[in-house]
Amino acid sequence: MTDTQSPGEAPPAGAPSIEGRTVLADQDVSRALRRVAHEILEGNKGADGLVLLGIPTRGVALAHRLAALIKGVEGTDVPTGSLDITMYRDDLRKQPVRAVETTELPEGGIDGKVVILVDDVLFSGRTVRAALDSLADYGRPRIVRLAVLVDRGHRELPIRADYVGKNLPTAKSERVAVRLAEVDGHEEVRIGAPGRP
Repeated sequence: MTDTQSPGEAPPAGAPSIEGRTVLADQDVSRALRRVAHEILEGNKGADGLVLLGIPTRGVALAHRLAALIKGVEGTDVPTGSLDITMYRDDLRKQPVRAVETTELPEGGIDGKVVILVDDVLFSGRTVRAALDSLADYGRPRIVRLAVLVDRGHRELPIRADYVGKNLPTAKSERVAVRLAEVDGHEEVRIGAPGRP
C-alpha cells in the first residue's frame, strides 16, 4: 500500500500498466536500494538496534531487500517484518475494506528499537501517517525513520522521508507505477498518465 492512491498509487499485482516512460529500470532500482542501505547504516552508525518494517505490499519486499543489503555490508541479520495500516487509513469511509491482518513484527518487538518504515512511493503522506498510528499500537520505538524507493512530492501532511532512492518530480495527475520482481515478476518504475495494459 502506498501514498499514491488516487491518482498515483503504485498498482497492486496484476493491475493494468500505465502509459508513459520508465524512470528506473531494474539496475537503477538495485543501485537506489544499495544507496539507501548504506545511508541507513551511516545514519544509525551500524546495524545495532535496527528493525525494518515494510508497508504492504511492495514495502515488505523492499524491507527484505534492504535487510539483505545491510547483512552483506555488516554481516548482521536485521529483524524485518510488515506493518498493516489498512484499518488506520483516513479514507475507510469512502472505501470500506475487508480487514485481513498482515502485521508481522519480528521477534523481540519494537520497543526501544530504531524502526525504519519502508514503502515504495511517498506521495500525500497519508499512508505514513496511518503507519505511525498503527505502529503506536505495537510498542514504543526509540526512533522511527522512513525509507522510500520513490518520493514523488505533493505532500498533504508534514511528513518527509529520511532515506530516498529517487526523488521524482511529478504532476499530481500523473501516476507512478512501481514493479518489483517479488510481486510483479519484473522490475521498473514508470511515470505517466493512466493507460491500458
